Amino acid sequence: MNDSPTLADFGQDVWWLVLIKIVGVFGLLVVMTLFAIVFERKVVARMQQRSGPNRVGPRGYLQSLADGLKLAFKEDIMPALADKPVYFLAPVIATIPAFLAFSVIPLGPEVSIFGQRTPLQLIDAPIGVLVVLACSAMGVYGIVLGGWASGSTYPLLGSLRSAAQMVSYEIAMGLSIVAVFLYAGTMSTSEIVAAQAGDNRLDFFGLTFDGPSWYAVLLPVSFIIYVIAVVGETNRAPFDLPEAESELVGGFHTEYSSLKFALFFLAEYVNMVTVSALAATLFLGGWRAPWPISIWDGANSGWWPLLWFLLKVVAALFVFIWLRGTLPRLRYDQFMRFGWKVLVPTALVWILAVATMRTVSREYDLSSGEVAVYVGLPIAAVVLAVLLVASRKSNEPTRIAALNAAAGSINPTEPEVLPPVRTPGAKHRPAQRIGPVRAEGGFPIPPMDLVVPPSPRLASKEPVAAGAPVASGRRRPSPTPRKDDDV
Repeated sequence: MNDSPTLADFGQDVWWLVLIKIVGVFGLLVVMTLFAIVFERKVVARMQQRSGPNRVGPRGYLQSLADGLKLAFKEDIMPALADKPVYFLAPVIATIPAFLAFSVIPLGPEVSIFGQRTPLQLIDAPIGVLVVLACSAMGVYGIVLGGWASGSTYPLLGSLRSAAQMVSYEIAMGLSIVAVFLYAGTMSTSEIVAAQAGDNRLDFFGLTFDGPSWYAVLLPVSFIIYVIAVVGETNRAPFDLPEAESELVGGFHTEYSSLKFALFFLAEYVNMVTVSALAATLFLGGWRAPWPISIWDGANSGWWPLLWFLLKVVAALFVFIWLRGTLPRLRYDQFMRFGWKVLVPTALVWILAVATMRTVSREYDLSSGEVAVYVGLPIAAVVLAVLLVASRKSNEPTRIAALNAAAGSINPTEPEVLPPVRTPGAKHRPAQRIGPVRAEGGFPIPPMDLVVPPSPRLASKEPVAAGAPVASGRRRPSPTPRKDDDV
């Protein structure tokens, strides 16, 4: 029996069954959030050779529940300059779309719930994937409004950075899944999972064999772009620039506390689970069992597919955590340049290549191997040549500087000493040099004869000799009064 649901199977459930599905999806997301927090802290601790949470519950597995209770009972502080209605609604606006996006994710085939046959999915639509993109776009409003309504400068800067980052990488994420639409011929999530069912019959110049059907294998460029884009779109390390403590004191939620901060925290992890579930749906076969489990006839029926789906989601969450524990944070300009100048152009070229190969295959009735040889390889060669030339051109100043530095290190020269220049209006101060002292052909080096001017707070007016140590500017302790000084 074929348990794969179609669009015609949705919208026919009784009201109590719909209510059970809603509560089930909500409970699954909350449990996955609690699991993801403990999972992240345990994995990062293992990477850093620490034990991680080990006090609350058995082996520390209830640590995330304790953190949630702690946030619920903390004092709720309202900034004096905050716009109170918007300040209150911002975390709600960020959280609700995160839960809503999971409603179109297929968790399994048709199952029986209290005697009713129903798809293990809340709802589906011909444009189901676009619902996820729309919900992720709505989450930007909560972040921007939260930073603006706080009445402080740093949260506002963090919210603007977050909006620019999420919009930029959401464009790359949307472009990465266009090739999936071209291959599957639909935007419905349940039908995309059905399109990855079974083996992919490949013909290579007369040789026929069964290949993988997952789009992560058939469309590797789309999969790689999607993985990078969702890490930036969910504000996760190494792309957590909106929450960079070194520059923004916590980012857009600096002024939030208690349950409002917990909602932002919840929205981030729910978004992680949602994009991981979407990656499993679009690229990893959805709820279908991987090989060799798929050899078993009952692997893709009943409630077993829910287990395979959750294992794929956990594997995707591990990638998030792995990146956080491995890579350092990028600089903001590097991050935005990478999104606009690398990911977006690469995604556009890849869409053009996939559309060309699909069109040539259909119009000229060519096999997959012939299309790959006659169309795919020439396009790949042209793309690689263009990227090589562009990379070499953009890195030309760096290469020249490296060559000059290497030449200076091999043939060291005397440091260049600039003539002393007096600063106007500071006649009482010793002459100071301007500009760095450089070695010819090398990198700038700090001056070795730096003279520090005296502090204006010094009570003493005694002249300071060049090179002599300068006092810190603190007040000297007053001498002990003598009896003769009494008036």
